[in-house]
Amino acid sequence: MFKSKITKEEVNQMPVVAFDGKIMLVDKPEQVADAVERLRQSEFLGVDTETRPSFTRGIRYKISLLQLSNLEECFLFRLNHIGFPAEVAQLLADEKIMKVGLALRDDFAGLNRLTKFKPANFVDIQSVAKEYGILELGLQKVFAIIFGRKISKAQQLTNWESPELTEQQQRYGATDAWASLLIYMQLLREKKLPKKQVEKLIADANAEQIAMQQAKSEGKK
Repeated sequence: MFKSKITKEEVNQMPVVAFDGKIMLVDKPEQVADAVERLRQSEFLGVDTETRPSFTRGIRYKISLLQLSNLEECFLFRLNHIGFPAEVAQLLADEKIMKVGLALRDDFAGLNRLTKFKPANFVDIQSVAKEYGILELGLQKVFAIIFGRKISKAQQLTNWESPELTEQQQRYGATDAWASLLIYMQLLREKKLPKKQVEKLIADANAEQIAMQQAKSEGKK
């Protein structure tokens, strides 16, 4: 049985791991068809997106990068350079290929603001992990609970619309998509917890959170 929760301090003590497969940058329209053809050979794909961070209230940027990964290679589509190609939208709508990610509805909503499409056959790690007693919602913590390794988030708030993505940005983007897929593939090998046991874990976690908030509130008086 997995731990239901993990602290940031525990995660920071773990060895860092990153995607070590092949990374392909797709920043020209003529590269799209070949990338999609290769991705269609996979039964499962990890999915993630990156957006230029905004530090000004009221300003929100469009998705800059779409990462699609199998266990060996990851394609990074620079949407701020090539738009959101119809071939990629069709791939995400393909019912024959399962797409795996974390908070995918947010990613798909952002992509739909670029090109309307209807995603199909996708699974969200946040929902699946709960069935195994994991109550964390963030990718880094879920990964740490399952594998005892830390994936770095150091590049998260960098500029994803820079003329050139650094090697560190590319590795970070690929790692996030790959990590979601790796989590899902591992959970498929594990046994789900009974529904009542999951419900008890959630109730206990909620009660603990309420108690902590009350204690914090009383401490301020």
